[in-house]
Amino acid sequence: MGSLQGQNVVVIGGSRGVGRSIVEAALGEGATVLAVARGTAALKELSWETSGVKTLAVDATKETAPDAVFAALEPDVLVICAGALAPSAPVQEQSWEDFSANWEMDVKASFLFCKAALQGRLKPGSRVVLISSGAAFSGGPPNSGGYAGAKRMQVFLAGHSQKESDRLGFDLRFMALSPARIMPGTGVGDRGIDGISAYMGISPADFLASMTDMQTPADVARAAIALATGQAQGSSFVVSGSGLAAAA
Repeated sequence: MGSLQGQNVVVIGGSRGVGRSIVEAALGEGATVLAVARGTAALKELSWETSGVKTLAVDATKETAPDAVFAALEPDVLVICAGALAPSAPVQEQSWEDFSANWEMDVKASFLFCKAALQGRLKPGSRVVLISSGAAFSGGPPNSGGYAGAKRMQVFLAGHSQKESDRLGFDLRFMALSPARIMPGTGVGDRGIDGISAYMGISPADFLASMTDMQTPADVARAAIALATGQAQGSSFVVSGSGLAAAA
């Protein structure tokens, strides 16, 4: 029997990349899984290729998104993995729209769903996992705009939400999970690899060769499932090629 047998898992941003890996891992653990994304084409591809998954096309940055998602499937585990592509230009060449893209997507979606959870929309015992980034701790490269700050805010938001849940006696668990390294084969990762290597004046292959202890989307998915089903203490965690650990 899987570790999520009989439970509902909702993955916001579940149609591709890390989100899709989490969808597949949750299905493998026996969960009923709803993948939520904006793009209908990617959701259709997911449903064709992944037996048993439910899908819902919703923009997670809309104020009404939590209502629509929770009406489709009430989650025992809610994973927020939706994110914009990070900018890829020096600060002085970015517009505010470029710089704030990850605040308007990653942070806003996390905020709206954490807010809904703290308004009593999730039942006691539910778990919320925000997928952040190692850039939240390293600061990221100087051509990535507000990406690192946005991902750090997700870490803060998980901690703030946990304290508020405890204060209100809601018995909810809020956790942020940060993949430590950039990941090729994902939209965010491939964009980042191309942008950072160009900024540094080296080839993408040389940039990747300099990386160590890299995790894969499957590693992140296993870590998310471990947090959703375990009793780990704290609200901030990092996953690398070496495995899952509490954030320093």
